[in-house]
Amino acid sequence: MSENISASIVIPAYNEQHRISATLDYLLNYIRQGNLRAEVIVVDDGSIDDTCKVVESHAASSLFLRLLRMRAHRGKGAATREGFLSAQGEIVYLCDADLSSGFAECTKLEKVLLAGGDVAIGSRPWVRSLGHNRPWHRDAGRRVFNLSARCLLGLNFHDTQCGLKAFKREAAKQLCTHQRIKGWGFDLELLLLARDLGYEVVEVPLDFYHDYSTSKFHLIGDGFASFTDLGRILWYDLCGFYPRSNQTSNSVSGQLSVRNFLHQLSRAELPSSWKLAVEESSPHSSIVNDQ
Repeated sequence: MSENISASIVIPAYNEQHRISATLDYLLNYIRQGNLRAEVIVVDDGSIDDTCKVVESHAASSLFLRLLRMRAHRGKGAATREGFLSAQGEIVYLCDADLSSGFAECTKLEKVLLAGGDVAIGSRPWVRSLGHNRPWHRDAGRRVFNLSARCLLGLNFHDTQCGLKAFKREAAKQLCTHQRIKGWGFDLELLLLARDLGYEVVEVPLDFYHDYSTSKFHLIGDGFASFTDLGRILWYDLCGFYPRSNQTSNSVSGQLSVRNFLHQLSRAELPSSWKLAVEESSPHSSIVNDQ
């Protein structure tokens, strides 16, 4: 059956009864209009609302939609893993439950994979334009989190948390078998594994409207959980729990130096006043500025 499916769209969902219907309507219509050989896999992460009923009502009239139900709430990372393992498409897309029309940008990711890439991750615009309503504190939190991922894990991406990613099937299944993170930080773990296993990861600028007014991400609680996951990933990597394509691949030990941290900070897309303050307070500022 996998030979007949070109794409699998995996949607991890937890208590999404109010948001997932619009996304499913768009995706199923997108598949029909494009006459695509695709499947949509919704992985219910132990929802306690009517998410499953909403998905089942859509599945009753569509052969493209499957529902996987987890017995208990285990986290977005765990739900994604189940979806990846079940996916049969040649390309596996990871899509947020509230992405809706933003999925049309998937063609940009598909081009990367068809050109030889293994993983393509979306990158949302930093500037708030074209109707983007991202709150300033979400911008700030996102910048700090991605900067931390660069400095501590050596992941040189501008946006690791974008809700649209694409994987070749072999890469998706290989990466998820080594997953340890069940929560919000699973994106970082997948990207770290992809790098260490030698997969080519390409970041692709996307432009779509995201309604942040309905976001379920809480800056304090979920932000703390994300940084906790970041620490766990760093620890697992330092302890050698993750596989590598060869023993001479990048080591994070050299990335933890103060000099490298300041160098990364000086190159980050932060307000100029922040960077100036860091450079002036650093005894190695002349080294940073020489880069």
